[in-house]
Amino acid sequence: MTQNHGAVVWFTGLPASGKSTIAHAVYSQLLDRGLAVELLDGSEVRASLSRGLGFSREDREENVRRIGYVAKLLSRNGVIAICAAVSPYRATRDEVRRNTTNFIEVYVECPVAVAEARDRDGMYARARRGEIEEFTGVNAPYEAPESPEVHIHAERESVHDAAWKVMRTLEMIGIIPSAPERERTQQEDDIRRRLASLGYL
Repeated sequence: MTQNHGAVVWFTGLPASGKSTIAHAVYSQLLDRGLAVELLDGSEVRASLSRGLGFSREDREENVRRIGYVAKLLSRNGVIAICAAVSPYRATRDEVRRNTTNFIEVYVECPVAVAEARDRDGMYARARRGEIEEFTGVNAPYEAPESPEVHIHAERESVHDAAWKVMRTLEMIGIIPSAPERERTQQEDDIRRRLASLGYL
């Protein structure tokens, strides 16, 4: 397995926005390159590490802190921790950023209507009927990142293109080795401009 710089790649966005799907695609590509990587999916963490937590603001924040703590341990040992969680509150995500090194925030932006249409479990519909309290996007807030390292528009970008954007960002920042030279594209120029504005380049 190739040694790489540890990092926390944090996917955030509305429920059913596509976070987990894109995160799994990035995880698979990193594995294919022989890099040390682990995936922490929010729903799986809730069923184990965060069992017993509810969906109040306090419990949501505690869930994010627990994921962040595990991700910190992984990243400081040279592992790229891929985290996919709604993590609706900006302050808690920023807290995780402050407590880790090489924190890369990936905002999977998706209109509520599109996310609801993709929701195979019917959670949005249940929330609208009042069966689920404090459901993000319906009766609980989502605070979008202000300056994410990666901004994905899930309603118009494919999973392939979104994963490529994340991977290329990790290359440009120096988290992972660059793939063989390729012709620069408009999308790559957009990534360069974003990273330059954030002080990376």
